[in-house]
Amino acid sequence: MSVSQQKHFPVSWEELHRTAKALAWRLIGIGEWKGIIAITRGGLVPAAIIARELDIRLIDTVCMASYSDDHRPGEINLLKGVGGDGDGWLIIDDLVDTGRTAKYVREMLPKAHFATIYAKPAGRPLVDTFITEVSQDTWIYFPWDIEPQFVQPIAKMKRS
Repeated sequence: MSVSQQKHFPVSWEELHRTAKALAWRLIGIGEWKGIIAITRGGLVPAAIIARELDIRLIDTVCMASYSDDHRPGEINLLKGVGGDGDGWLIIDDLVDTGRTAKYVREMLPKAHFATIYAKPAGRPLVDTFITEVSQDTWIYFPWDIEPQFVQPIAKMKRS
């Protein structure tokens, strides 16, 4: 499906902060965490917010690339992993989409708790905790990927 056929869901910095904080509220009662493993790059900002809210100082990263610049899933390229089985660790990402990245990280860290802000139906079964479910045909534009600008109302876009 091309990006032009997808629904577009822009997320502001304020909304991202609010939903990351909501995720922290869900996570605080689940357990004591050794630290956070952020999935780069999308999980970095939510991980920072959650680390602050849960008073976690130990943060590591799993660095990978799985999407091309044209928003199509590509081959998963692991750039940096982490050791261990994930026991006591919290994995944070911005979104679980198809679940390919989540499955890869789950295999790497099977005992970690996986949390995302947004979940799409195909990837939802792979995460333990999330805040907002969006349809599979929605492309989420995170604040680090966009700049504020005028856009046509939805009704006018449908006519063109």
